[in-house]
Amino acid sequence: MTVMVVAITGLGSVWRRRFGKDTDDPRRFARAAYYNTTGVPVDGTIRTRSKVAGHARFNSTGGFDSNYPERMINRVFECDEPCVWQGQNKIFFKYMLTEPREPDFFLLVARQSEVGRLHIGNSGWKSDNGLLISFSECGDEQESMLLLPAYGWIRSDVGTFILQPAPARPWIARLQLVA
Repeated sequence: MTVMVVAITGLGSVWRRRFGKDTDDPRRFARAAYYNTTGVPVDGTIRTRSKVAGHARFNSTGGFDSNYPERMINRVFECDEPCVWQGQNKIFFKYMLTEPREPDFFLLVARQSEVGRLHIGNSGWKSDNGLLISFSECGDEQESMLLLPAYGWIRSDVGTFILQPAPARPWIARLQLVA
């Protein structure tokens, strides 16, 4: 399996965790796996309403701290290539790099409230080199999780957003609406 470097620009709204099954293992909780995916508000609660099922997986042994997931923003990880398993898109964040570097891709989360409505499935809604990991939708709410390279783009009913890396710190990138 090929290894890739991914920087995190955003995380999905839904988290799940899985502990080891051996209840006699004293490190059972220290070796937990955490899964992040998309979600949308439904009757006042954030729920997955997957139109495209998938998730990003993190292990506590790989530098992920479940008490402070926001600390992963603008961090760079070594990852396995994304795959499809049991009909779901998955990417495994193996470990956080000790020094940031220019990534191959960015994990990006786009919400309708921030970028407008995406027309996923329509031709030209994202750059060809982008990969949709997860997409949730309910009513007028959408959240999508994608892997995009630097200068990759998404198109919504608001316009086209390009993922622009910071010149001095290329592991940090933001979506920018272009005219």
